[in-house]
Amino acid sequence: MSPAPRQIASGQRTPQEIRASIESNRMQLGEAIAQLRAEVTVATDWRRQIEAHKKQVLIGAAVAGFVIGGGLAIITRRRGNR
Repeated sequence: MSPAPRQIASGQRTPQEIRASIESNRMQLGEAIAQLRAEVTVATDWRRQIEAHKKQVLIGAAVAGFVIGGGLAIITRRRGNR
């Protein structure tokens, strides 16, 4: 059995402990990036968003249609009065 690594000075870590900490942080960062990538993929999937919020999309489309249609009717009416 090899002896435990000595502390370089009180409160400081050995090179092996630093390497192990760096490797642990690297693994955690890789996992966090993979999770973030998956979340971004879901959030930017517009087809899935439309399917999940179909009622709101239909209401928004209807309102937009009325606004655009009403605006065109006003423009057409003003041009017809000249």
